[in-house]
Amino acid sequence: MSSSGWIVLRGACGHNLKNVNVAIPVGLFTCVTGVSGSGKSTLIQDTLFPRLMFEMHGTRTVWSPHDAIEGLDVFDKVIDIDQSPIGRTPRSNPATYTGTFDMIRELFALTPDAKIRGYKNGRFSFNVKGGRCEACKGDGIIKIEMHFLPDVYVPCEVCKGKRYNRETLEVKYKSKNISEILAMTLEEASEFFKPIPKIYRKLETLEQVGLGYVRMGQPATTLSGGEAQRIKLAAELSKRSTGRTIYILDEPTTGLHFEDVKRLLAVLHKLVEQGNTVVVIEHNLDVIKTADWLIDMGPEGGNGGGEVVGFGTPESLAQNIKSHTGKYLRDIFEKVGHPYLSSKAVVLKAAESRKEYIASAVKQKARKVVASKK
Repeated sequence: MSSSGWIVLRGACGHNLKNVNVAIPVGLFTCVTGVSGSGKSTLIQDTLFPRLMFEMHGTRTVWSPHDAIEGLDVFDKVIDIDQSPIGRTPRSNPATYTGTFDMIRELFALTPDAKIRGYKNGRFSFNVKGGRCEACKGDGIIKIEMHFLPDVYVPCEVCKGKRYNRETLEVKYKSKNISEILAMTLEEASEFFKPIPKIYRKLETLEQVGLGYVRMGQPATTLSGGEAQRIKLAAELSKRSTGRTIYILDEPTTGLHFEDVKRLLAVLHKLVEQGNTVVVIEHNLDVIKTADWLIDMGPEGGNGGGEVVGFGTPESLAQNIKSHTGKYLRDIFEKVGHPYLSSKAVVLKAAESRKEYIASAVKQKARKVVASKK
């Protein structure tokens, strides 16, 4: 484990934060831990992320008060992969969000049946007139407004939920029409499109984050926050990596089975292997124990929190008697016979980290001085 520098946030004092200073290693996987209400989200989501958005993208956002931030010159962008919906209507789904559906429509437009009929890509879109069912406008469902009750959605009686008109459904690729493709799970679709690399790569990435059970055309309105977050993560993974991105995730393992947690961890570590920096707010010890670096907030929640209780590797935090996270890590390491560091080693490790940061900061300032004189 080696960092190529540090992001340093100084004097954070939003909400319950008590003039906090934190250093996040560049190019590593960092977990921000602590009990609920300890200040994790205030530190990362309300302070760090909006400031990064302003510095890197010029986005005018409001951030929680802090004195200064340093070490951003190594990044080209910041991406917050949150749990907000990938779309607000049933028209949005995993296939459209990841761009997979555009490639599938191109594939259908190249079939002999489509060419004979003069169908182009747009014919296989449920967003425009021509190929879609006009009774439901391509939604496949009809909304019934209920007074004083939530709206009810029922399958369209004309297309039976298939979204397209009869003529469009007559065009098939490998004996499947466009509606049948959308009804496939991502796992089934991945196998189906395996001979087509550009489609397969995107679907394989969705499988890697544990979404193989989700249907291609599953409406965004029916996806959980965790599922939406992993779809966004998969979309990022399928893009060409610059190795200079900082990713921020807030509790990405919420609701995941143990096996899916392992898959997600593999994906996060893959981002780091590409040179990127990953910062995750997390309670799950299976994630925390695999991190390169931990920043533990606390010691309690609310007014009793807002301080950095400890920082360092999981092994070093396990020796911190003030840290609740450290206690649970210690229990885990003792059960498996993990040789975590002694108290003296923890102090030395922290001192080494501080020296590394100071040396790095001095070098950066020296470079700037030399550059300014040229």
